[in-house]
Amino acid sequence: MTVLLSIGDFSRMTHLSVKALRHYHEVGVLEPAHVDADSGYRYYRPDQVGIAQVVRRFRDLGMPLDEIRVMVRAPDPQSRNRAIVAHLDRMEQRLAETHDAVVSLRTLLQEQPQTLRVERRLEPATATFAVTATVAAGDVVAWWLGAFQELHREIGRTGAVRTGADGALFGTAFFEADAGEITAFVPATGGTAPSGRVVRFEVPAARVAAVTHRGPFSDLDRTYGALGTWVAEHAVGAPGPARERYLPAGRPEDLLNHTTEVSWPVSDAG
Repeated sequence: MTVLLSIGDFSRMTHLSVKALRHYHEVGVLEPAHVDADSGYRYYRPDQVGIAQVVRRFRDLGMPLDEIRVMVRAPDPQSRNRAIVAHLDRMEQRLAETHDAVVSLRTLLQEQPQTLRVERRLEPATATFAVTATVAAGDVVAWWLGAFQELHREIGRTGAVRTGADGALFGTAFFEADAGEITAFVPATGGTAPSGRVVRFEVPAARVAAVTHRGPFSDLDRTYGALGTWVAEHAVGAPGPARERYLPAGRPEDLLNHTTEVSWPVSDAG
């Protein structure tokens, strides 16, 4: 015999109000197992309690109803659970980013300005393996990781010899328009021809002012701000892309364990 629960009992069991349950039925998020044709009363099965509790938790976390609807309509429990886990992973990432932003804001409020150690130098033209693309600011981290993973694979596959630290060029449009050209590169010579997105590319020579970034990636804008201020105060700014070099703490292929050096193009004056 099929056991059916009244909407009142189901409400108490799931901590979802009767009003919320009616709304979730209307928008197709949580449909009752049976609706009495005469009275309109809604009834639920006991095995719907678990998914109702999942719905409540996601609503507490601000998940849109459209996303919840897709999740609960998954064809089987395994698919539904995979979708839930994927959403949880995204939420954990956002929480980590929120934590980093809070720490950064506290640092901005409390930390005293430090003396900036700027090195001016001429960067020589450098032969590299490179990937170039127009990238939106919100996609830069994922693109950066994918580009360097591909570059490292191609360096190994072609037998090329690495000659320096990973680096990247950021066109002015990337900062001014929230999307622009980025070139990720690995200094390397020799080897067979690269494939896929990877091409041989000569990073042009440039005179730069460089400073080492200290702190988390979320604070990288502070280093750009301090370096840009130094360049402006010394009136030595020049056109050209910003440069970053990723100085490895261990193996060069370890993308997450490095120190970032930021370089700003400057003129010969000053």
